[in-house]
Order: sequence, then structure tokens, then C-alpha cells
Amino acid sequence: MNDSNVIDALQGLSDAEVSERLAVEGYNELPGAKKRTVLAILWEVVREPMFILLIACGVLYLLLGDPEEALMLLGFVVVVIGITLYQENKTEKALDALRELSSPRALVIRNGVQVRIAGRDVARDDIMLLQEGDRVPADAVVLRSTNLSVDESLLTGESVPVRKASWNGVDEKGRPGGDDQPFVFSGTMVVGGQGVARVASTGSRTEIGKIGKALQTLETEDTNLQKQVGGIVKTFALVGFFLCVAVVLVFGYTRHDWLEGILAGLSLAMATLPEEFPVVMTVFLALGAWRISKRRVLTRRAHAIETLGSATVLCTDKTGTLTVNRMTVSRIAVEGAFHDVGERTATLPEAFHDAVEYAIIASPRDPFDPMEKAMRELGARTLMDTEHLHEDWSFVREYPLSDKLLAMSRVWESPDREHFVIAAKGAPEAVADICHLDEAGLSKLRADIDRMADDGLRVIGVAQAEFGRSGLPEGQHDFAFRFVGLLGLHDPVRPDVPQAVADCAGAGIRVVMITGDYPGTARNIAGTIGLANPGEIITGPELDAMDDAELRRRIATVNIFARAVPEQKLRIVRALKANGEVVAMTGDGVNDAPALKAADIGIAMGGRGTDVARESSALVLLDDDFASIVQAVRVGRRIFDNLRKAMTFIFSVHLPIAGMSLLPVLLKWPLALMPVHILFLELIIDPACSVVFEMEDEEADIMKRKPRPAGERLFGPRMIFIGLTQGFGIFALVAGIYAWALFSGYGEGEARALAYVNLVFGNIGMIFSNRSWTRSILKSIRMPNRALWIVASAALAFLALAVFVPALNGVFGFASLHPWQLALCAVTGVVAVLINEIAKLPVFARVFDRAER
Repeated sequence: MNDSNVIDALQGLSDAEVSERLAVEGYNELPGAKKRTVLAILWEVVREPMFILLIACGVLYLLLGDPEEALMLLGFVVVVIGITLYQENKTEKALDALRELSSPRALVIRNGVQVRIAGRDVARDDIMLLQEGDRVPADAVVLRSTNLSVDESLLTGESVPVRKASWNGVDEKGRPGGDDQPFVFSGTMVVGGQGVARVASTGSRTEIGKIGKALQTLETEDTNLQKQVGGIVKTFALVGFFLCVAVVLVFGYTRHDWLEGILAGLSLAMATLPEEFPVVMTVFLALGAWRISKRRVLTRRAHAIETLGSATVLCTDKTGTLTVNRMTVSRIAVEGAFHDVGERTATLPEAFHDAVEYAIIASPRDPFDPMEKAMRELGARTLMDTEHLHEDWSFVREYPLSDKLLAMSRVWESPDREHFVIAAKGAPEAVADICHLDEAGLSKLRADIDRMADDGLRVIGVAQAEFGRSGLPEGQHDFAFRFVGLLGLHDPVRPDVPQAVADCAGAGIRVVMITGDYPGTARNIAGTIGLANPGEIITGPELDAMDDAELRRRIATVNIFARAVPEQKLRIVRALKANGEVVAMTGDGVNDAPALKAADIGIAMGGRGTDVARESSALVLLDDDFASIVQAVRVGRRIFDNLRKAMTFIFSVHLPIAGMSLLPVLLKWPLALMPVHILFLELIIDPACSVVFEMEDEEADIMKRKPRPAGERLFGPRMIFIGLTQGFGIFALVAGIYAWALFSGYGEGEARALAYVNLVFGNIGMIFSNRSWTRSILKSIRMPNRALWIVASAALAFLALAVFVPALNGVFGFASLHPWQLALCAVTGVVAVLINEIAKLPVFARVFDRAER
């Protein structure tokens, strides 16, 4: 197929044709795992230990001849199930949104324009552009192949890549495997070259669909936090079990009432069972990933959420991440002469025409690369009425850029010339190499390059050659190239990057720039964005010459790597990690994959990145913007902060509940808490820890702290101190008011009501106090959190019903309270809040920080 026919084919489908095909044939997706239905979630909920305990309590109430208590318990069970279903459904919706974002992408031609779409939106007859690192989204016929090779091991089991040829218009679709087939298959990986293909089948009609394999895009693995929480839950459960048995035995032997003893034991088991811990972890990680996606960053691995707050070094590419990746040619150099080009430049001096002409024909006619687009745009403005544009030339062959030679050449056939015309472009030193310049020529060229690079320009070399129409050589070195000139391209810095770099500095995060550009270009960009220590640079060749010990020493202060190639990123990551750094690394190409995997947080580019890079990463930057990474760090720190607050609240709130379940048994007092009381408290605890704290805004100093130490335990000394102080403080107040009421002549019902109201007030106060560990409650109460007021208002309303409605008094075992008694509970609630406020004072924070260090 010649070039003109390919261009006709590249018009692609229209929007109407796409809509028609998707309506008839469906989306390009395989039948995935069945979504959890409401009934499935409900079944999981009722199998939880807490609900098994509640059912046991209900049976015991019936055996004791108390159906009202059993019905009340059942009513609360229904409410708690409703809350749990809401939380689970919210989590599932967040995960669905993430799956949608994480589906493979495809670069297609529609309405004659290149667009990048989700893989599920690919339709039959779409024209796909394939390049190294892409995951093929559908079965397709290859219209044009330029050294295209594909790894089909997913379908064939053979790890050796196979070559692809262009379709001859006759061959019918065959099976995967074997060289020189003109077909590519869904799920396989492009490992070399480029190609253009027309989609033949999608979804379940593809080869991978027929054999029922599916690619998993969201990974689920236990994170370090989840493992820690699992250990905490096991410890609590073990302690709770032994205490439960002890209570049953003590109650039965001392009071000779074994049914009541079992009920007291089950109440204590409910009080100590920390079933909220795993729920909170699931909710926070799922909704955290969803919140981060709102900042245009997709979470592929859950561990990245907790690791973000520990990152100490952020290694980033320059082009497209720190800059907008919108190139314009701003300077041309030919034989020592320079010409500046503006956005409105319409003509060029004749001496500079060849440099633009051969840069254009060294590029595809319909380029996707921003540099090639800039060259073509300049030619369209300045060479339109000259003989330097060649729309009638026929493309013959391409010599692609490689790791060993950072230059590419394209061979063209002219209707009015006897020889093929070859144009080359690439890194200036690579182009100089194929031009075989002598030392004097190289010296002059380096001076021109440095002059352009020092102004922040990306420098591209251009060369030209002719060759007879006989067989073309195997490599670019076999042509007699003539060095034509240099193009300097300007790529402006993204406007929000300087502030993002400053935010990183304030948060104790080093920013390291890794670029293939010249040191002068890198230094200029570093100065523009405010990068620390811009004067010290390590180049790729210098990096290769260093041993690991020298690299570790130098990398402690160097923040710029210039003329670096992707393979060197892995050494940089390893050196930083060897120095004890927690490393986040960005990348977009196939060769970046090892570094992305080796980094603590691999960050792939979602806009221009390859599927290989995406699949090797923990995060995907959907808009390729550096500032989005910094926002993700901010959100990650907020998530960990709020998770700690929720966990501390859960720990604190269970202490007085467990204490008030155990103390009366040991001291032979009337039981203060029954299952119905604990279940009512669960109505406060569950939404508070999983919704209220998750919605809490970030602390004011969140980006002014040093990174959290890697591997820091969720329950550190300060958290345990705050939890114990708050929990035992409230327990002491509640136990004190209960004992006072019992021994002051008040009845059992009145004493229980006083203790319970005080316990609820203390719990609500604890929610308000734990919202912020850096602000006082007087300041944090002014911060918006709609869920907080809903939970607090609902808790107080239900408490008022239980205390003031006679029918509910009996169920809860309460006697009516006088206003002065409620005022006393309010005062003790304020004392509980003061205890909480004292526990989080900065002086204690400093003490525990020093202890941890």
C-alpha cells in the first residue's frame, strides 16, 4: 500500500458511524467479574461477627421472656445493616469509577483527526495508530508496518516477539503466532516499531474474548496498613474472647444466673470487637483513590496512597510534565548563523530554508509528536510559496530512532529526481555522527548547540543525503549525509509548576529533573521553576562513568540529570533508595518500565505514556501535569491523617464501652450496658469513623511537614497516648457518675440513664475534638463537614427519644432524668472534651516526635 492510499485510509470513522457500530455490536470490553449485588453485599454483612453476636443476644432475650428487647435489637440491626450497605455501595461506586479510568487507551483516527480514547470505545473499522509500548485494544488488520513487532505470548505462550507485515488486501485473518502476519490481536503488546491498523473485531469476538481471558487493570493486594490493621483486629478479638469467657464465668458463679451471664459476656464481646477497623480501611482506601482521581491521578495500586505521604524525592521528566509539551520552533542555526522565529513569522531568509525543509520530510506527513507538528507548522507558514514543500513525493522507507542511535531517517522518491532523497533528524550529536563530522566541525557545532541550549531551547539536528534507486543500505551510517542545521524548539513551562515545586520544598520533598536535553536547556528550565541547586548537573555519559558508590555520593545533592536516557533512570532510583530516600518516579516509555517498578511510587503518563509504563506504575497521571503529582501527595497525606484520626477514635471509643461492660460485673453492680445500648452506640461510631473523618478537610500544615518515615506504624506512641487518654478519661467520668448515682440512692434505671447519656455526650465530644490534631475544637468546629452535623444531630435526637419517651425507657432500662441531671451530663461531656484537647497539645506531640526519632 503506497503512502497516498494510507492517507486516504487514515480518515477513519465518523462520529455517526461509531455510534451506529457501538449501538449494534456493543462496547469493546470482555465480560468481567460479576458486580456485587445488594443481596451479595447483604449476605456478607450478616455473616460478620458483630451481627452473629446480635442474633445470639436476640435469642437470649427471647429465652429470658423479653420480646420487646429482642424486637428493639432487631430494629437496630436493620438500621446498622442500612448504614453498612450505604458504605459498601459508596465504595463499589468509587471502584467502578476507577475501573472506568484505568481501562486501556487507544490512539485512533476519527473524522480525519487523531484522538486518544478509552479502549472500550474502539469500534469495528476504527483506524488505530500503534507504537512501541501500546497494548493492542482490538483485533485488527495491519495497513502499514514500520518495523512493527508484537509480543503475543498472552495468546500463544511464546515469549519471542513476532514481526508484522502490511496487509496485501487478500489474506484472511489467521491465528496468533508466526512472523509476517498482517494481523494484530487484542491484549498483545507492541514491543517495537510503528503501525497503522483497521479494527476487524472487538469485545468477545476477538481472539482473547473467545478463549475467555481478561486483563485485570486494578490490582488488589494487602497494603502495609491493611496488614497492620489485621494484626490489631486479631489482638482485640483475642482479648475480647478471653474477657467474654471470664465475664460469663464470674457472673455465673457469683450471681448464679448463667443466661444473664452469657448476655453480659456477649455485651462485652460486642464492646471489644473492633469490626470498624477493616471497614474503615476499605472505605478510606477506595474513596481515597477516588479523591485522588479527581486531581487527575489514577491509583492502580493501593499501597501508593499510603506511600505518597512518605515520598522524599520526586524524580520527574521535563518535557510534557514540567512543560506543556506544545513546541514551537523559535530559532534556526545554519553554519554559525542564527535566525529567531516568532509565532507570526511568515518568511525566512533563503539560507535557512533547507533546515526547515529537511526537518519536515524527516517527519511523518500527519505527525503526532509535538516537535514534528511544530516543524510542519513552521513550514506551512514560511515555505508555502517555495519549492521546499513536497506533497507529491512518495514515502519509501523509514530508519527508526534506536537506543544506540538517537536519530531517524526517512527515504523519499521524487518524480523529477534520479536518486532517492533521505532526510534525517534527531539529537545533534547523533546526526553529527552519521554525517561523520571532523573535530573542527564538531567543535563549531557544540558552540552553536550550547548557545541555543543555554536559552532553554530543545535542540534538534537536521541532515540530508541522496542515494541511488538501487537497494537501500541496512543502516543510516551508510548514507553520505550532509549536516544542514539546527532547530531550537521552545516548550513553555506549565504555569502552575513553579508553585508546585515550592510546595514540594516546603513539604520536605526533593524534586529531581531527568531530561534528555542538553545541560544548558535543563539549567534554564531549573532556574525558571525554582529547582534547588541548578548549577550542579550530572550528564548521561558522566553517570555511565561513575561507580555506584560515587553516584550515591553525588546524588545526595544533585537535582538535575541531563542528556540522560531512560535506562539510566533505574540506576538513579537504586542510588536514591540506597541513600534511604522514598522515591517517586515518572515515566512514559517502554524503557521506563524497570525504573517505574523499582521506584517506591511509579508514576506513568496517562496522556502520552505507553501501556507498558502504565502497567508498571502505581499511579497514572491522567493529564501529565507535574502539579497533579503534588496535589496527589497533598491528598495522600490528608487520607493518612484522617485515617489515623478515625482509628484513634475507634480505639478511644471502645475503651469506655468495654470498661462499663466489665466493671459492674467485677464489682457486683447492676449491669450498666446491655446489647441494645452498645448497638445504639454503633449507630454513632460506624458513620463517624467511616464517613465523618473521611470527609474531613486537610490540616493547615499538611504541606509544611517533613515526609512521614517509611514504614511508620499506624498506631504510633502519640496515637496510643491520645487514644488511652481520651478513652480512659471518658471511662473514669462515666464510671464515676454511675457509681455516684448508685451510692447516692438513685435507682438502677436512673443511674444507667445518667451513665449512658454521659457516654454518648463524651463520644460526640470525641468526634468533634479528633477532627483536628493541630487546631483547637473552637477553631475546628467552624470548619465545614456536613456529615458531622448529620451524625451528631441524629445521635442526640435518638438519645432524646430513648430518655424522654416512656415506651423506650423500658426497653433501654432507663428512668426519666431531670433537667439538672442532663446539665450535669453536659458538664461532664465538656470535661471529656477538655481531656481530649489536653491529650493533643503540641507539647505532647513534640515529646513523642523526639521519642520516635
